[in-house]
Amino acid sequence: MERVAIFPGSFDPFTVGHESIVKRAIPLFDKIVIMIGYNTNKRSFFPVEKRLRWINEVFKNEPKVSVESHEGLTVDFCKKVNASYILRGLRTSADFEYERAIAQINKKMHPQIESIFLLTMPEHTPINSTIVRDIILHGGDASMFLPSSLNMKEFKADE
Repeated sequence: MERVAIFPGSFDPFTVGHESIVKRAIPLFDKIVIMIGYNTNKRSFFPVEKRLRWINEVFKNEPKVSVESHEGLTVDFCKKVNASYILRGLRTSADFEYERAIAQINKKMHPQIESIFLLTMPEHTPINSTIVRDIILHGGDASMFLPSSLNMKEFKADE
């Protein structure tokens, strides 16, 4: 059976921390689908189309990684792409508590799905999309927090 994992998130924007989690997970799975979801608690900064294009650019030479968007429950997307695993990165103990609760609900809803947690690299612990968005919004240089394969000129607040 093919080991398919999804890596769900809003990825608004996709950071070096996200990139690191996916790269470190590649040897663990036959396929990883990065799922750009819609978070009802967050207002999007970059359009989904840009996020899809940027993440595809980061992994253009990695055949095991694909990128899709999805509106709805993560477990429903898992069923759609035949994924048995949900990959998540953990930066802090607060992340763990939040992710644990979601993983337990997902397990109750779809018992065949396992949540896999990878700890972020220590240097990525303070990096999150909210902070990176704020740097970009205020014209700062966020390049050290974004994958090096991306062109920083594209990272401006959308009209």
